[in-house]
Amino acid sequence: MTTTKGLFDLTGRTALVTGSSRGLGNSMARGLAEAGAAIILNGSNPDRLTASAGELRAEGHTVHEALFDVTDEAAITAAFENLDRQGIAVDILVNNAGIQLRKPMVDLATEEWRRVIETNLTSAFVIGREAAKRMIPRGQGKIVNIGSLMSDVARATIAPYTVSKGGIKMLTKAMTAEWAEKGIQANAIGPGYMVTDMNQALIDNPAFDTWVKGRTPSRRWGRPDELIGAVVFLSAPASNYVNGQIIHVDGGMLAVL
Repeated sequence: MTTTKGLFDLTGRTALVTGSSRGLGNSMARGLAEAGAAIILNGSNPDRLTASAGELRAEGHTVHEALFDVTDEAAITAAFENLDRQGIAVDILVNNAGIQLRKPMVDLATEEWRRVIETNLTSAFVIGREAAKRMIPRGQGKIVNIGSLMSDVARATIAPYTVSKGGIKMLTKAMTAEWAEKGIQANAIGPGYMVTDMNQALIDNPAFDTWVKGRTPSRRWGRPDELIGAVVFLSAPASNYVNGQIIHVDGGMLAVL
């Protein structure tokens, strides 16, 4: 039986967070580290990854680096095999890496569509599969997929992103259907509009900024560190009987018309 004190303790666990050299992924990685987990940072830019890892190590955290592009299946497989050789077991996987593309569907090239789907959705399947192969024999594991408001609703000009994030919601349910009995809890987080580099152009657009603040009951953009509570909960013993869910951290946007 887990004590109340231990419900959110990640000591002794190792978490791989994709796309964690900056942005939301980096914030969630830091939160997991502060809860006691060793962290595997991931990115495709070696300089940025090394710098981010150095910052976390300077704060006293245990940090490993996994340099790979989440759309490169061979590189993903090699990264997991490298972790195996080092005796590093992934107890927690946060599928965070993603990109955005804004363009009307009639102007969207098929290759542009594929790039967003491969980065946001297919990567979560491939990395989730490789993690689960190793979690299943151990009889435990946590997978947290990062969805979006667009896991449930749509906006014009972001069709491939919307489809990919809707797919993340259903991928999470598919993981639950196959892996829950193996001791793996798969859930998702749906961030609202967050202050990130990817959203900076929208933040700087007065009309869009006004729309976000007017549409969100909290009347503001979210901060990356406001995802930490949800990711720690879904990675910790506190969520051992939570499976197949998506928690929206959106300031109440989806709750109102």
